[in-house]
Amino acid sequence: MAGRPGVPLGGGILGVFVAVLALGLVAACGTPGQGVRWQAGPGDVSPTPGASQLVITPAADSKDISPVDPVKVELALGTLDAVTMTNAQGKVVKGDFDAAKSTWTNSEVLGYNKAYKIVASGVGADGQRHEQTVSFTTVKPKLLTLPYLRANLFTLLDGKTFGVGQPLVVWFDEPIKDKAAAQAALTVTTDPVVEGAWHWFDNRELHWRPKEYWQPNTKVRIDAMVYGRHFGDGLYGEKDVSASITIGRDRRLVVDATTQRMKVYVDGAQVKSISGKDITNGIPITTGKAQKEGGVDFRTYSGVHVMMEKHTVKIMKSCNPDGSGICDPASPNYYVSEIEKAIRISTSGEFVHLRDWDLSRLGRVGSGGYPTYGSHGCVNVGAPYIHWIFENFTSGDIVDVKNTGKTLNIRDGLGDWIMPWDEWIKGSAL
Repeated sequence: MAGRPGVPLGGGILGVFVAVLALGLVAACGTPGQGVRWQAGPGDVSPTPGASQLVITPAADSKDISPVDPVKVELALGTLDAVTMTNAQGKVVKGDFDAAKSTWTNSEVLGYNKAYKIVASGVGADGQRHEQTVSFTTVKPKLLTLPYLRANLFTLLDGKTFGVGQPLVVWFDEPIKDKAAAQAALTVTTDPVVEGAWHWFDNRELHWRPKEYWQPNTKVRIDAMVYGRHFGDGLYGEKDVSASITIGRDRRLVVDATTQRMKVYVDGAQVKSISGKDITNGIPITTGKAQKEGGVDFRTYSGVHVMMEKHTVKIMKSCNPDGSGICDPASPNYYVSEIEKAIRISTSGEFVHLRDWDLSRLGRVGSGGYPTYGSHGCVNVGAPYIHWIFENFTSGDIVDVKNTGKTLNIRDGLGDWIMPWDEWIKGSAL
């Protein structure tokens, strides 16, 4: 082995060791009949076993403290006899002692941009009395953001029952810079436990969905514990929000454009009769026609849609408020109509709704698998079928459209299920 520079191997080291050992033997010996005593060397300070110490967190004059960071007063090896925390107006902030009364923590949430003072006192086990006063201020956010917990663009998650296709939507009213921090503030709890994940669509909106459709009767709770959390560039959460929902029965409509039929399934079994009418081969329907005008493609989108809202009567227009769509009254595709029993399945204007005119067109297939006279993109259904569907289906239920030749955009309503799971999880910020 190599020796230290300037120190020879062998006898030199041994000599040092023997000398140290001899000193150690002298220091360890005391007067016969007495215990071993510690002997201080020059400049040494004798330790004080069992010393008590009063510590307050945050420290004196701290600034920019998060209002959710715990305030703690600790008297190690001692007992606290008084702790008072007040805001700038002198209002007392609530807090609690532990069982040993050696620790006090606040039980009341603090405010943003506030000043607080703590006065604490106690007696250590060594009999020493401790008193301390600490002042600090909480952070002043540049901006606050509030998360909205939604079922879809039109409906909040509000304790109701939803279908097996229902994603959980969180929409922030300000752009989020630190998505990982925002996502970490969100918790989804299910009973039974379900595998699921978050997916960000932009810097405001993210969705949570299970890997597969929900199981009926699942209890779901979402907590957005954003208050006091920093989401980048001075943006903080405004307040915590929570919501709970229940997953109802497994209800699905499967639309096939090649047959112009729609089959109905409830809890995995096909419904074969409605109002005494045999629908084993499916309900006759009409999907969007294979025609375009003014950049509008009237075909219904293929893909898994999720029901969002129901209207007993819905006024439908071909001309949109922004001037897009079919706005020339002379066009055969121009319309303003009151439609009954309309169930929205996309934000672009697709509905499953009653068709009570020209019923002979329902179920008729033309060339290329398209209806001979189709809709403007909706799924048209006759009576009595649509009345039964309207009464028995709800938000979150599935409408799976197939074989139209036009694919649903994932952002058009709730197109979450058209994305494969391995792609979905890539949208998580954590």
